[in-house]
Amino acid sequence: MAVETPCIDSLKKDIIALKEKRGAAIMAHYYQTPEIQDIADYIGDSLALARIAATLPNEVIVMCGVHFMGETAKILCPEKIVLEPDSEAGCSLADSCPADEFKKFVESHPDHTVISYVNTSAGVKALTDVVVTSGNALQIVETFDKDAKIIFGPDRNLGNYINSLTGRKMILWDGACHVHEKFSIEKILDLKKRHPQAEILVHPECTAPVRMLADKTGSTAVLLDYTRKSKAKEFIVATESGIIHQMRKECPDKIFIPAPPADSTCSCNECSFMKLNTLEKLRDCLCDMTPAVEVDEEIAVKARRPIEKMLELSPVK
Repeated sequence: MAVETPCIDSLKKDIIALKEKRGAAIMAHYYQTPEIQDIADYIGDSLALARIAATLPNEVIVMCGVHFMGETAKILCPEKIVLEPDSEAGCSLADSCPADEFKKFVESHPDHTVISYVNTSAGVKALTDVVVTSGNALQIVETFDKDAKIIFGPDRNLGNYINSLTGRKMILWDGACHVHEKFSIEKILDLKKRHPQAEILVHPECTAPVRMLADKTGSTAVLLDYTRKSKAKEFIVATESGIIHQMRKECPDKIFIPAPPADSTCSCNECSFMKLNTLEKLRDCLCDMTPAVEVDEEIAVKARRPIEKMLELSPVK
């Protein structure tokens, strides 16, 4: 006999009660489902979530995102309990850069500064001099001398974007996000024909040809802020479609059109890992206090330094 799925209102009441009982803070990335974003205490991109996690007074943090985000919170708050609704919520970009292989890559360039994207495992961060996000990567790279020898990993598209803007020749790890590499130039151009007044918003993890179509390239937080300020009334959004929920909430008078992937009939491009988290799993993790994120202490100590360096180099404006 099939078990009836509890209604959303009932689930939300349970989550709120459990959150208060546990003294927990619920954090959610912009790519989470709308119902999780709506119940979260804090919503943001990777940079905002890392910055907030470092200052939270709560003894329990529930990270609704993907595993590396939970790891980052645990590294910054080792004394706290960090929960994740689904421990299988990984990241294709992080998976494209195994720590043991990246270690060999770094060792083959011993005179290089290592800059790693936040979308990496704790093991990769432990091999890193400074961590960056899509929102602060350019700013942090520019703090180094123009002739500095730099390894940038793992996202080749973001690294290529920064190289193109700065004229640098950073050595790039050959990794990529499966979501942002799927956008179709042809389908975006077709949308533009049907919505000629629409501005095209593109995440820098997208390929160079897609970025060339952009009216604005930036992180999820940057793109969200741009929609608030732009006079345009329509936008074609080439990043994970979860951000559109916040765009519509903050700009209800504007139209947001998700850019579709090339290899699907779907009208939007979603991260299957991000969507593993559900209200049911959020309720259950608060009820059972599991799955909890754990990071090897030695790795955590090494990984904390480059994360704190990132926060130091990208203060709140």
